[in-house]
Amino acid sequence: MRLILGIIEIALSIYILMIFIRFVLSWFPLRSGTPMYRVYDVLYDATEPYLRLFRPLVPLVRMGNAALDLSAMLGLLVLIVVSMIIGAL
Repeated sequence: MRLILGIIEIALSIYILMIFIRFVLSWFPLRSGTPMYRVYDVLYDATEPYLRLFRPLVPLVRMGNAALDLSAMLGLLVLIVVSMIIGAL
């Protein structure tokens, strides 16, 4: 049982890292076709279904002409709490 929980905890840690990297990369303009854009595209495809769950719960924060999507922060918080609970078992 501990092995399974350890594997789940590692998977959660990797997913948390993927969301964090996607969040940081979203601040930079990325040109289509570049290696960094491809990395962002893979991260987007892997994390968007999960983050989409939180979008209706967290409104966009308007900052002039830009908007900050805080759904990634809530998604990270939930994953971190779940990871901590699994680590405590």
